[in-house]
Amino acid sequence: MQTLHFTKMHGLGNDYIYFDVTKQPLTNPNELSVRLSDRHKGIGGDGIVLIGSSQKGDFSMRIFNADGSEALMCGNASRCIGKYLHDKHLTDKLEIRLDTLSGIKTLNLNVDSNDNVETVSVEMGEGKLLNLPSGVIHNETIEVLGQKFTATAIDMGNPHLVLFVDDAEKADVAAIGSKLEFDPKFPDRINVEFVQIINPHHIRMRVWERGSGITQACGTGACASAVASSMANLTDPKNCLVQMDGGSLHITWNSTTHQVLMTGTANTVFEGEIEIEN
Repeated sequence: MQTLHFTKMHGLGNDYIYFDVTKQPLTNPNELSVRLSDRHKGIGGDGIVLIGSSQKGDFSMRIFNADGSEALMCGNASRCIGKYLHDKHLTDKLEIRLDTLSGIKTLNLNVDSNDNVETVSVEMGEGKLLNLPSGVIHNETIEVLGQKFTATAIDMGNPHLVLFVDDAEKADVAAIGSKLEFDPKFPDRINVEFVQIINPHHIRMRVWERGSGITQACGTGACASAVASSMANLTDPKNCLVQMDGGSLHITWNSTTHQVLMTGTANTVFEGEIEIEN
């Protein structure tokens, strides 16, 4: 048996189980994620996150969804990693270079007078149209389960399909999201966002994440939603609040360089230990 120490954290309700693999190497993270993510028989979460060392950045991140598949990047998890590293005094830096499968992401920690992390801003890299085998999808009409949507596919280092809806609360996220995730047009599967424009500085978004299903929030999904909305001239690229089930993120998109900045909170839920078979 192996005893593993973990920290449960969430970014706007998008919750993961965090492990410092510089101190406790893990084998079979895919299988472990399935087991531990179970909300009835495990710790419960949207997946697991491994924090490791890196030759390219200050630290590295690997993230595994609740179904065991490995994700390229997660904005909410990256903010939590910034708080994790600061709270556990693993670095004294307020600017951290995080090595992910979708490249280096820079975390800027915003702390208060008591040195507590209030928010984390993440330089998310480019937000741009997603190149698919069939070409790009930009403000195109697609039909799913008898419903028509205006859609734009965005590359945030991972793939997203943004659907514009009149009322996000009424969107059938589970049925439509699960259908599109495995649509043959998306060979790598896809995350699906349902976006309602409130005003030029505020959108309401709900999300179906590939490998996890409906989640409370998605950082890269919020970025993709803001980028797609700005491309359609529906929102201000310099100031967009993305309201999700678990809370809100502020997104800035530079339409010239395509660079995206995401700012939001990160929270520790609890810490514990669990025994697993080697």
